[in-house]
Amino acid sequence: MHCPFAAKIKHSLLQRAAEGLFCRTCLCHSFDTIPEAHKNRNAPLERRGRVRYDGPMIASLKGIVTHSSSGFVVLDVHNVGYRVQVTEEVRGRLKIGSDALLWTHAAIRENSHELYGFQTHTDVTFFEMLISVSGIGPKSALAIMNLEQTERLAQAIARGDTSYLTKVSGIGKKSAEKIIVELRDKMLLRDGTGDNGSGDGDAIDALRTLGYSIKEAREALKSVPAEIEETGDRLKEALKLLGTK
Repeated sequence: MHCPFAAKIKHSLLQRAAEGLFCRTCLCHSFDTIPEAHKNRNAPLERRGRVRYDGPMIASLKGIVTHSSSGFVVLDVHNVGYRVQVTEEVRGRLKIGSDALLWTHAAIRENSHELYGFQTHTDVTFFEMLISVSGIGPKSALAIMNLEQTERLAQAIARGDTSYLTKVSGIGKKSAEKIIVELRDKMLLRDGTGDNGSGDGDAIDALRTLGYSIKEAREALKSVPAEIEETGDRLKEALKLLGTK
């Protein structure tokens, strides 16, 4: 695919202002979206500034596995090899020469551009939840996911169990507790177990939409008699209880 900006990329890379453009421009954006000052490599640097984009650089990759080594695989996508960081479990499933589809997260830093790959959308979402916690970077998040399957990790976080997390080098008890504090409620909702296994996830989602906190929603639903099983009926009873407070 011809990109009129591609011929100038090698020159622009000499300028700090072009950081990140080489991937995003051709893959995710048309040439028309680039400001004129950025198209002209002779323009003064102060006029170029930084180009900012929203959304993921690469959401997924589908290609042929051409190399596999500890911690990563190389995926050939139309004769371009992408180095993708993966868990050892995923790497074990990806055989050289086989076709593969990976959901990806792009970690962009000033001095590095890294791709992290996962076989399911659920896994990449879990990974992005982990790195949303301050102090937990992509490498630490991947190390956590190397310990156990996503479902078991999510259940451990929902229970407040720090034992899995503290097995990762660099994650102490305080960091593990911070992950649990910030992600516990999300994990409860993610599994549809907003009341520790009662199946009230949909009702909690509805109450949150109405402006109630997760804690308020859970406490109200705990007070609803167990013989009321239908989600709609439980929601009505919970709203009655919340309305009396």
